[in-house]
Amino acid sequence: MINRSIKDPLFRKRAIRYGIALLLVCYLFCLPRTLFHTPYATVVTDRHGELLGARIAADGQWRFPVSDTIPEKFAKCLIAFEDRYYYRHWGVNPLATGRALVQNIKARRVVSGGSTLTMQTIRLSRGERRTIGEKLIEMILATRLECRYSKAKILALYASHAPFGGNVVGLDAASWRYFGHSSAQLSWAEAATLAVLPNAPSMIHLAKNRPALIKKRNKLLEQLYRQGVIDEIDYELALSEALPPEPLPLPQIAPHLVAYVYGNRQGQQVTSTIDKGLQLQLERLLARWHAEFVRHDIRNMAAMVIDVRTNRVLAYCGNVNFQDTKSGNQVDVIRSPRSTGSILKPLLYYAALQDGDILPHTLLPDVPLNVNGFAPQNFNMQFDGAVPASEVIARSLNVPSVMLLRRYGVPKFYDFLKKAGLTTLTRPSSHYGLSLILGGAEATLWDITTVYADMARALEGKERTACHMLSDGETTPSLPEIFQPGAVWQTFDAIKEVNRPEDIDWRTIPSMQSVAWKTGTSYGFRDAWAVGVTPRYAVGVWVGNASGEGKPELVGARTAGPVMFDIFNILPSSEWFVRPEGVFVEAEVCRLSGHLKGRFCDETETAPICPNGQRTVACPYHIRVNLSADRRYRVYEHCLNNGTTIPENWFVLPPAWEWYYKRRHPEYKPLPPFWAGCGGDSEQPMQFIYPQSYHTRVTLPKQLDGTPGVVTFELAHSNSEATVFWHLDGEYLTATRDFHKVSVSPQPGQHTMTVVDEQGHTLSATIRVEE
Repeated sequence: MINRSIKDPLFRKRAIRYGIALLLVCYLFCLPRTLFHTPYATVVTDRHGELLGARIAADGQWRFPVSDTIPEKFAKCLIAFEDRYYYRHWGVNPLATGRALVQNIKARRVVSGGSTLTMQTIRLSRGERRTIGEKLIEMILATRLECRYSKAKILALYASHAPFGGNVVGLDAASWRYFGHSSAQLSWAEAATLAVLPNAPSMIHLAKNRPALIKKRNKLLEQLYRQGVIDEIDYELALSEALPPEPLPLPQIAPHLVAYVYGNRQGQQVTSTIDKGLQLQLERLLARWHAEFVRHDIRNMAAMVIDVRTNRVLAYCGNVNFQDTKSGNQVDVIRSPRSTGSILKPLLYYAALQDGDILPHTLLPDVPLNVNGFAPQNFNMQFDGAVPASEVIARSLNVPSVMLLRRYGVPKFYDFLKKAGLTTLTRPSSHYGLSLILGGAEATLWDITTVYADMARALEGKERTACHMLSDGETTPSLPEIFQPGAVWQTFDAIKEVNRPEDIDWRTIPSMQSVAWKTGTSYGFRDAWAVGVTPRYAVGVWVGNASGEGKPELVGARTAGPVMFDIFNILPSSEWFVRPEGVFVEAEVCRLSGHLKGRFCDETETAPICPNGQRTVACPYHIRVNLSADRRYRVYEHCLNNGTTIPENWFVLPPAWEWYYKRRHPEYKPLPPFWAGCGGDSEQPMQFIYPQSYHTRVTLPKQLDGTPGVVTFELAHSNSEATVFWHLDGEYLTATRDFHKVSVSPQPGQHTMTVVDEQGHTLSATIRVEE
């Protein structure tokens, strides 16, 4: 029955038809979907395609990711040398195959393979031993490859995987390793050299058999000349070119950026937003400063530049001396959390302005502060009594900044910082407390610089987006708007007045651009920060030791600040920000207190304020007083029977503020005393500097000599000549005049200190001494 069916002509036709169909299906699916399964090097280029650096592939080969095209010069050289009928065949050249067969038979050994470039591409992808059977498979797969890809694509596949000697694989890697530039810049001599290298890369390359390599190159150049591909001048110039003496190292530009890409997108070719020219300038600049700082044992520094208009990173130096592995130079400081120092103060100033807690020049207290043992000090270890908020930020005063944070609220400011983009606040706000504004938290240079760039973008009316340093594969979604142009303008207006590191007054030189900038120095002189913005650029700088080792010279204004201004000097300058329209309201403001005008404010001015600023309190420091005719005494209005009284508005600060304020402001006039028998102070003339709260908990550790610890009470009195009498728990201690300080060693438990002046004014403070 089966034999009868086989002899049936109809059955044989069907069997042949099915067999052909099966062969066709096998042919269609014989070529793997992915031809090459090899690891690639990680390659990073700048925004113009210039190579910044690379990391070797996982198998130890310098094999760049596949390029879609190859340069025309190399394509012509390769086709002329390997497969001159490349554009005429469909993967297999029968004439070349027959010629190779005849040559091999005559020589009784394999002297020619007759493989086309397409067949060689298949052989590179398979990596099998060269046998007759394998050659047949290559022929079949080559024809299938011609059906899948264009001729240009096949050339690109071959060029990207061909061996070029040693551990150099692929045209792009070979161009950089042998000639120090991209394949697009190859000369005719260089293109011809690379075209002949894959023919026998283990026998002929730069380090081996160089005369034979030159001979093969020149023979190819002569062939190109005779074919009219190159003219006589190009031919003579190409012949005169010498071979490079040895392989060249790949560029090491922005190595920390390359390392970042290697860690996140290994095996890919990534285009960054970096400008290679600016990057090289920045690296040279940091190298010069590093040579200066290393004399003081300051070994690390980092800097970055952001284009405010595009929110893209133009230069990225994560550290200096990347090759030095002993001093932490391979640490990418831009992405490493470091103590912030004072760098967050402008953000607090902005938040308080925007929310209507203060006006730009509202007076803030600058007096001694002690909150449960936290006693901040200004850098100069002095107190001014009261300072306008704008000056607090410009001078980076610590105590008033802590006072402002206490007033604004730590949890509120903490939430604002997280919304603004600080990613390192991983603990609750209570962990940081008031130290948040003085470096109690950590931040990265990336976060700090991008936050200031966001402020500049808001002032320029641009949408808030994420900052990127990679051009491909990174989306730029819109982010919630955090910064409003009005408060940003006032913040930048305050910090552009900061005194610069130069000895000259920059304001007197028209060519010097305005920069809103801020420095920071962490506790223990471990971190020096500087960040600055213009309408075009945001620049962030960090100087210090990656190990966290502190140095006395590590002060932001003396180290990071000068570096930052040197960076701005290599950037194109720009005009200052245009004042935003329609975001301010005009208000009458007291010139002395910076508050909204009160009933008794004489010196006022009309100033722009944020809309929320209208709800701030009116000036509380101006009061109406009646003076005697000689203005030496205060009196009640009808106290003097027929005497003349003069009403006058008077600027009066709280006693503790006044105590320090009048030292720096000789124009400040304390209130005159009352005329004897004609009135008395209704206001309290005394104020404790410490303790500042009615109930304070203290711990008194023993002194070094074993004696009990002491707590020092300090008092300010509005009358500098007043005598104050001190009583602890009802027992008289002593009297003070001029400087009112008393130290005691009370036993554990609750104690009350009461002070009384000559006029009978009384004030008390209670402390609890912990065991």
